[in-house]
Amino acid sequence: MPLQNRVSPVGTIETSSSRGNFMGNRGVLHNSAREVKHLFKNKAWITCLLEFKGRQRELMSPGLYTELFFFDEVTAFSAGHRPCAECRRSRYNEFRDAWSRVNTPNSDQVVRAPQIDATLHVERLDGGEKVTWKSPISDLPHGTMFLVDELAYAVCNHSVLKWGFAGYTTVDPDTLPYTVDVLTPSSVVRIFDSGFKPEFHPTALA
Repeated sequence: MPLQNRVSPVGTIETSSSRGNFMGNRGVLHNSAREVKHLFKNKAWITCLLEFKGRQRELMSPGLYTELFFFDEVTAFSAGHRPCAECRRSRYNEFRDAWSRVNTPNSDQVVRAPQIDATLHVERLDGGEKVTWKSPISDLPHGTMFLVDELAYAVCNHSVLKWGFAGYTTVDPDTLPYTVDVLTPSSVVRIFDSGFKPEFHPTALA
């Protein structure tokens, strides 16, 4: 049986047999029976490589962080995660630098991961519920995800795709409302709008 360790664009942790392109964590979320009991344990929600320096882990080992899996980077950003500063250092640096330019342009200090995490935590959760915000679809940059009737969608170049654990499918944007509930945190959307390109799963480009 597949474990409950797949992250949705809403940030919930689901059970799915589909394999993701990234892993990550939010701390120790499971018990000794490998049951997820917490949504998070810290504010550092990170997205990691599936393989790094040959390290091997047994999933959901007692007392160790809960390995979470993401369909792609677009999904991870939507859920409120950021690149890991260890295994994805160059990507983290790119994201951090874009964050500084867009979200803290008047600061003369280099933004640190805890500052980013604190802002993202406010933008992703309110009392345990996913934070969303309203926007016309036409104003959303490439990589942004949004919700319509409990279904998740992503803006990919000039198209709109419906998200699923098994892949993306194309949709007619005329069937969607003009204004939608945006899932991707607003600080991240500003980064996307500045030219930072999140990585889509290959099914988005098929």
